[in-house]
Amino acid sequence: MAIQWFPGHMHSTRKAIAERIKDIDVVIELLDARLPGSSANPLLAELTGHKPSVKVLNKQDVADPERTPLWLDWYNARAETRAIALDASEPAPARRLIDACHQLAPQRGGMAKPMRVLICGIPNVGKSTLINTLSDKRQAKTGDEAGITKLEQRITLADDFYLWDTPGMLWPRITIAESGYKLAASGAVGRNAYDEEEVALELLAYLKLHYAPLLEARYRLGLGAEAIAALHDDELLEAIARKRGAVMSGGRVNLQKGAELVMTDLRSAVLGRMTLETPAEFEVWSAAAELKEAERAAKKAARKSR
Repeated sequence: MAIQWFPGHMHSTRKAIAERIKDIDVVIELLDARLPGSSANPLLAELTGHKPSVKVLNKQDVADPERTPLWLDWYNARAETRAIALDASEPAPARRLIDACHQLAPQRGGMAKPMRVLICGIPNVGKSTLINTLSDKRQAKTGDEAGITKLEQRITLADDFYLWDTPGMLWPRITIAESGYKLAASGAVGRNAYDEEEVALELLAYLKLHYAPLLEARYRLGLGAEAIAALHDDELLEAIARKRGAVMSGGRVNLQKGAELVMTDLRSAVLGRMTLETPAEFEVWSAAAELKEAERAAKKAARKSR
């Protein structure tokens, strides 16, 4: 199943960014530190590609501490890019953003040339929480559901530092299938755009290989990490659902309820610190998706030429 979600207000956001970017000095893109590649918006890169960029790996406190440095190196290797990992609720690390912006645009500053920054990100990545932390005020609405912010707003962080907040935005076609599942699992996609059981199975398929000890610690299945890693995805979901009491009349396991439990545990970080992709994995998925898209375009062109 291809997961896609691009509701009407995201079309408006795309237009607003295209218009605003002409007057912007630096773009801050918030990424989910648990999926730093999949949460980077290729449409945003297309709209703002010529501007210096600060990549913020948000929620680093719930990401795998061994994988976050790999992603920071991966992004910092890009031209005119600074990568920072932080937890948006902590004020001291958040202040590093202002310094990073000045490093990328040293010619801006002071009342004559105030710094103009656009902050963007996928839905539910913690952008509003970060803005409230930066400004020491509750200027942006927050929530645990995708699509809370729906209007652009300007926020003054200092007399010479203006920040434009934009609603969370995905992109019209998610071509990397793995990214679609991870975005859905993280809560970045509207609930009506995917099947919870299918997403949970994809999530467990990854977690059992990379984080089996954390699954055992959370669900106490009594199997051990090696046995969990050897289970079929369906068997693992059924075992978790049964252990958590998701059982219907007649002893039937409610897999739908089990899937919801697993994704809720991921989003609330009670599963432990984990990152759902490495730079090497993401590059493989990206290359495969590009090849598939090229084949799709070739077939489309061949049909038109007939």
